[in-house]
Amino acid sequence: MFRLIGKLYFKLSGWKIVGSFDNAPPKFITIVMPHTANFDFILGVLARAQLNIKKAKYLGKSQLFRPPFGFVFRWLGGYPVDRSRDNNLVDAVVRIFKENEAFAIALAPEGTRSKVDRLKTGFYHIAKKANVPIILVAFDYAGKQIIIGEEFYPTDNIKEDFRYIIDFYANYKGKYPELGIDSSLYEKMVPFL
Repeated sequence: MFRLIGKLYFKLSGWKIVGSFDNAPPKFITIVMPHTANFDFILGVLARAQLNIKKAKYLGKSQLFRPPFGFVFRWLGGYPVDRSRDNNLVDAVVRIFKENEAFAIALAPEGTRSKVDRLKTGFYHIAKKANVPIILVAFDYAGKQIIIGEEFYPTDNIKEDFRYIIDFYANYKGKYPELGIDSSLYEKMVPFL
């Protein structure tokens, strides 16, 4: 059903998907940015249906998974995350990767729809510990495109890896461009890497 809705939405709205997950390995992390609007979630779900990657899941704040609509987020492939507790989310997700033959997760490293001074780095540490690649996906509202980048494995040089990631996303504008990221974000992040 979502595939049909997605196909119809993309056709009527003029959005298109550039690239694919056809050659993706059975396990990977997708990071999706810029995340500046609630509609990003809907766009992502519709794109996932179009791309037919059923194994792709996402993490969401635990409040989304409460009644009366929590079942919808689970049905759409969500895993609840309790951000109020001090828990080791990285190791928990690494364990999920190790326990499954095929698993993919989509994350928004900005962690919010607001302007950020740095990205959350959990996705990077998960990929490194689980030995899975990261696939960059950009929502380019200016060009009405979802751009699927090449997969890459984190190296031992976190600063260069984040330079690559930020440079990739700095070319794309979210629904609210003023809330997105630009190349200056890298300099703000360096002290934390």
